[in-house]
Amino acid sequence: MTHAKTFFVSGRVQGVGYRWFAQKSATDLGLSGFTRNLDDGRVEVYAVGTEAQLNDLNGLLWKGPRFADVRGVEVIEAQMVNYNGFRIS
Repeated sequence: MTHAKTFFVSGRVQGVGYRWFAQKSATDLGLSGFTRNLDDGRVEVYAVGTEAQLNDLNGLLWKGPRFADVRGVEVIEAQMVNYNGFRIS
């Protein structure tokens, strides 16, 4: 069964390659969706996939790329939107 979730990642996550990391992680897991920087310093990640894929992504988002300092990942169930692939906005 397919689900959609939005992840709001806080900490030092802008200017450290976090969106690229999120895109690569999601693509490697076979997810579709997008990632973008928010004005408040967080990164938003919207992903569509199975519960297992989304759980794996959540774990990776907590790690982040080398220079990130992830302080929190808020997860919200989201409405399903079809995307082809996973893009950086």
